[in-house]
Parts: sequence; structure tokens; C-alpha cells
Amino acid sequence: MNPVTDTPEKETASFAETAMRMGGKSEEEARRMGAMDKADEQVDRMFRFHTSNSPIHKAIWDGKVPLDLFQAPPVTGSAPCDVVMDKSLDVIRHRREQGALLNQDKKLSDETINELAAAGYWGLLIDPKYGGSGAPFVRFAPFLTRMGVLDSMTSALASVHGCIGAVDPLRTFGTDEQKDRLLPILASGSKISGFALTEPCAGSDLTALKTTATLVGDHYEITGEKLFITNIVPGRIIGLVAVLDGKPAVFIAELPDQENEEFQIVRYGLYALKQAYNVGMKFNRFRVPKENLLKPPSGDGLTIAYHGLNLGRLSLCAGAAASMRIFLANILPWANFRRTYGQPIETRELVKRRIARLAALIAGADALVAWGSWLIDQGYRGELECIIAKIFGSEAQKEAAIELFMKTHGGRSFLHGHLFGDNVHEYLAPCIYEGEGEMLGMAFFKSLVKEHGKAYFEPIGKALQTHQIKNFNPLNPAHLWKLRGELSAYAKWTFSRKWMSVDRDSVEGLDGRLAEHLRFAQDMCQKHATELSNAMSKHQLKLADRQCRIAELSQRVQDTIVMIVTLMWAHNTPLAPASPERERGGSRAGKRDIAIASADILCQDLRRKLTGERPSDQYFRAVGELADQIIAGGFEELSGVPREEILMKY
Repeated sequence: MNPVTDTPEKETASFAETAMRMGGKSEEEARRMGAMDKADEQVDRMFRFHTSNSPIHKAIWDGKVPLDLFQAPPVTGSAPCDVVMDKSLDVIRHRREQGALLNQDKKLSDETINELAAAGYWGLLIDPKYGGSGAPFVRFAPFLTRMGVLDSMTSALASVHGCIGAVDPLRTFGTDEQKDRLLPILASGSKISGFALTEPCAGSDLTALKTTATLVGDHYEITGEKLFITNIVPGRIIGLVAVLDGKPAVFIAELPDQENEEFQIVRYGLYALKQAYNVGMKFNRFRVPKENLLKPPSGDGLTIAYHGLNLGRLSLCAGAAASMRIFLANILPWANFRRTYGQPIETRELVKRRIARLAALIAGADALVAWGSWLIDQGYRGELECIIAKIFGSEAQKEAAIELFMKTHGGRSFLHGHLFGDNVHEYLAPCIYEGEGEMLGMAFFKSLVKEHGKAYFEPIGKALQTHQIKNFNPLNPAHLWKLRGELSAYAKWTFSRKWMSVDRDSVEGLDGRLAEHLRFAQDMCQKHATELSNAMSKHQLKLADRQCRIAELSQRVQDTIVMIVTLMWAHNTPLAPASPERERGGSRAGKRDIAIASADILCQDLRRKLTGERPSDQYFRAVGELADQIIAGGFEELSGVPREEILMKY
């Protein structure tokens, strides 16, 4: 990422704020939504490629899918960060073998954190000039999957620290002095970080923040309460959001080594995040040096808060890919061991379907992580792309845990010591992290249709106000005449889309199964533009209240994009090099063959979801063939994934 400094713009109402007011919403609701929308726009302008230039936006609105932007090149060669990553993996392997990952509270221990610090783990995303290793995100995100296979919390804390903690705000918005002073501390791991944004009454509505900051001499005094903040213990560093002079602001705060009158921990029981410290905090005139205030070139604290979220969303998908590998690796020995009517259940069609579906979900998650992280490194904001990764990853992990892993293991899933029973909340919680899925789906919709709305619907709405037309009637000649200019522009767009032929690109050497899915997805992208525009035309200024319709339309677009990303990823999957860790005779050709077969299954599943068709017998044969390959040991992605002991053998 290379943020570009923009000159501050005039304070004008955003598209969302204008639409809310015109739709009859209260002044407070319009203002709050406008503040969120404006922060989003300010973040967008920081990137080389804005959301309107993103692959998804182009695929829907430009009439042609830019396939070159849906193909992340394979990561090749080596980089200095690779040494740090390998050392960090070794630390966790060793401590896992020794049973020494956690402390007496069953949290990641200080000794583990310190060993990781010595390996350079906490500085992976920090520039070498500040003591880090400067990992590009295209290497960092897949590494989180490798780490997550060994220990999910260690992987998650790297994201908390580097993506949504204090690291990203500092390296993006910090002054040279702030970076020189604070980034070396964060890179060394002597103090790791979190980000204190959420409050008891401010979750998705970040305009409801009540924590305040007041300048008193050479410091700010912070008063208020934060809730559900991960990676917080006394002595660590946080990005702290508080209201300063009526607007959100972000401070880098070093927590004291113990609680005092200014700073207190609020403890509560939490089913998820069992191996991390997730707590609330109360601040009572808590002092932060005034030189620790971050000042973005435009916007306010919400701009800073939004900036790192996309990195966290990609990281979440990487974590889901790790969890699903663990599920599949632990389904296979159980399916071989468990017998019904004298035969192992791995021979049963239903179990084979679950195995194949798991491989398909892993393929989708891997594809989205590789694609999204590549776009981030190229200078794209990745708003639409990272939202899809977060939603797909979290929902896939939920399905994999409940429908595939739990149901295959049956009653043993609920034994103490079983992966599912001991960790079910960890598998479900990502549906909430970095934004609840359907809420994010609506944000995806808003970002996707904003430019189209500004170009065609905002002028119509303003014209209705100008001519004082409260109830527009398309059969009223007077109404049509007064809005002739605005309606003509939209009519031209509608006519052009109706008669536009689908402009499809082909991909040389693409597997026939994937080529058919690509043709379908390209057609769907053109249909989606019309579906989205028709919804905007039908519901007009009341569209914001049609949350269910927005969520449904958003999901349709997301499913189509996942198809394109996954099939292109499978096509570009290289042959795997020979590996001493390969188990049960997997071949070099197996990696790409299974990637294509897995992508085919996922695309078939998503296609049926979009069309409402039933699965064919050919589909059931395909899932059986893929499962047989995986059972025979051809899925190299499971190499090195820990297998748990089968409980209560008989």
C-alpha cells in the first residue's frame, strides 16, 4: 500500500447522507450515516486504485470482466521475511510439542510471545528501517494459514497486532517522529498491540462513540469505556479511538504495567477467543502524550479505523482456510476408522460429498486470500474484494464446522477433548469479527452501487426536490417533462445495457469444466448490473430500508465473483515441487488436478445457488471422484497438518 496524500475537500454532504435526507430520514440518522460514508470515501482516496477502479466494480458496471485483474500470479522466489516466517513456525511447533504454548490461564504465554518476538514474528509487516522484515501482504496472508494450521490464536494475534492493531495506523498515518519512536517497539515484540474502537453502545454504529479526549497541557486526558478489545493486558500498546473536538480521533497509547485510577480492565466471560485476552477497559482521565495523536491527511479517526479493516478481513479468510484444513485432515482418519455395516464410512457417498465440499471451500478461501492480498500490494484498496473474502471465509468455516466436521464425527464431536466440542465458538465467531456478515454484505452493496447512484439516481432525486414532486408518476406528462434531462440519461443507460452483447474473454488452456463456469459467470456479471439498477429504480430513496433485498442482491454478486476468482486460481495453480513431507503417495500432478476439481465443485455449488437448479448425477459422480483422490492421499495441502487422536476407540 502506498497511500497518496490528498488535499482536504470542501465539506459537502456524501451520497449516503443526501439520499437519507431525501428519503425522509431524521437529521441525526442522515448525519451519522453521512459521517460513516464520508470516512469511507476519504479512505478510498488514499489508494492508487479507488473502489470504482476495482476488479469487481469493473466486472459489474463496465460490461466486461477484466480477467487480467482476477489472476493473482503465483508467489515465487524468496524474500527476507521467509526466514522470519520459518523461524516462527518452528517456535510454535516446538512449544506445541512441549505442551508449552499456553500459560496457566490457558492464554498464549508470555514465553511463547517472547520466543516469537526473537524470531521477528511481530515485525513481519513493519519496514526493515524500523526493525521489521517488511513482508508484502501477498506473502503475509498465506503465511497466516500456515501458522493457523499449527495454532489459530498465534495466527490471529499476528493480524490483530499488524493489521487492526497499532501497527497499521502508525505505518500509514504516523509522522516520521512517531514511526521512529514507536514502530521499533512494536517490531521487537516487547510490546504487542490491539485496537480499542468498540464501545458498549458503538459496534457497527461507530458514530455513537462516547469516549472523549481533552487536551490538558502537554497531554490528552481520555475518559470512557471500551468493550471486546483483543490482545489487551497491562503494559501493551493500543490504538485508542476517542472523540476530540466533536470528531473521532486515534491515539497511540501505552498502557501502564498495572491497573490504576486512570486505567482499569473490565473482565467478563467469553466463549470465543479463549486463548487470547479479550477484555473491556475503563479510562478515567487517562493520560496520553499529545505527540501520540495521529493526524490523517484528510478525514478523522474513522478514516484511520477503516483503513486496516480490509487487511484484517483477508487475514480472517486465511485463518478459515487453516481451520478447514484441520477439519479435513481429521475427518479422513476418522472416516477410515469408523465402520457401519462392516464398511468404513469413507466409502459412503454422503461422507465423500462432505470431503469434496470441504476441499472446494478450502480452494475458495485460498483463492480469495491470494487474489485479495495481491491486489492490496498492487495499490488497490480492496474494499469489495476483502469483504467477499471475509464473508466467504467465515461462512465457509461455519458450514465446514457444523455441516461437515461435526456431522461426520457424530456424537464424539461433543466429547471433552474433541476439536469441535472444545472450539465450536472459535469456529462461529468469525461470522461477527470485522463486521457481521449480512451487515458487511449491505456495505458491499453500497460501495458497489454508489457511483451508479450518483451518476443517475441522485440527479433524479434532486430534480424531484427542485420541482417539489413528492409522488413521482411516470404516467404524468408534466412530471416526465420536468425530469426529462435526468430521466433521459438513465433511459440511455438502461437501453444500452438491454441490447449490449456479453463481451467475454477466454483463457488459453483453461480446463473445459472451468471454461463453462467462466462463461456463465461473465453472463451473470452483466445480469447483475441490471438487477442492481432495477432495484435502485424500483425502491428509489426507500432502498436503504430494504435490507433483505440488498443482502440478497449483494450475495448474488459475491457468489459470482467467488466463482471467477476460484476458477482462475485453480487454472494458475502450479505443479507442486517434490516434498519429503508428502504423505501416502501424492503425485506432482495431483496438486493442480485437485485444485481444478475442487474449483469445479465449488463453482457448481455456487451456480446452482444462483439458478435454483438441482444437483445432477454427474455432479455426485464428480464429488465422489474428488473425494477418492483426497482419501488416497492426493491433497498435498494437508501435509503437516496435525491429526488429533480418535477419541473413545472401540
